[in-house]
Amino acid sequence: MIASENAITLKSPDEIALMHQANRIVAGVHNLLRGHVAEGVTTHKLDKLAEEYCRDHGAVPAFKGYKGFPASLCASVNEEVVHGIPSRKKHLRNGDIISLDFGTLYKGFYGDAAVTVAVGKIPDKVQQLLDVTYEALMKGIEQVVIGNRISDISRAVQNYSEAHGFSVVRQFVGHGIGSQLHEPPEIPNYVQRQASPRLREGMVLAIEPMVNLGVAKVKILRDQWTVITADKKPSAHFEHSVAVTKDGPLILSDQPPE
Repeated sequence: MIASENAITLKSPDEIALMHQANRIVAGVHNLLRGHVAEGVTTHKLDKLAEEYCRDHGAVPAFKGYKGFPASLCASVNEEVVHGIPSRKKHLRNGDIISLDFGTLYKGFYGDAAVTVAVGKIPDKVQQLLDVTYEALMKGIEQVVIGNRISDISRAVQNYSEAHGFSVVRQFVGHGIGSQLHEPPEIPNYVQRQASPRLREGMVLAIEPMVNLGVAKVKILRDQWTVITADKKPSAHFEHSVAVTKDGPLILSDQPPE
């Protein structure tokens, strides 16, 4: 790993290979949880399944204990944007959506990704929110090209989301990732005025659109973790960890082959 401008670290091919393994475990967790998301299931059960899978595959849950977070999985339901704390009391209901954000630490390197999943049948507008948020992520990833700037990712996410009538969260952003869970640079989902870093080979970025059905504004609950939309309308969250390579973006957290 070599230091770069603004403390951004560039990863070697061997380090990126380790991060690919870390993120494949995250993808395996998501694949497992998709099969268990159903009416009546508690978010606590999903948390336990995620942690067991992670440890069984030789990794450590990255979020558990991170700055005091009490669980392995961030499980955010409906108007909860991010950082929802799993609970034995929270049972999923038909028509809910749930964001499943999970991270791993594997052989000294981190993986991090998120998906939002429907519980049974959801309203068409909410399904559109999920579809647009995922596509906004993919539009952002398309900009992960050597010589582009972080703002090119931000612009792609913002433009696609807002063109479909949704709003992007501004208080929380994506981030670099490597031997630390959160590294420079920050990756906003909207364009900021100041210049942003150029993308260089070896950077690894956790790109994570958080897109709201209603207003962009959010607030943090008394637990000091759970972030909800100010108008309590649904929010979707998708995330991939992506390496900058000479051949274009390499999505490290893609689903593993069956």
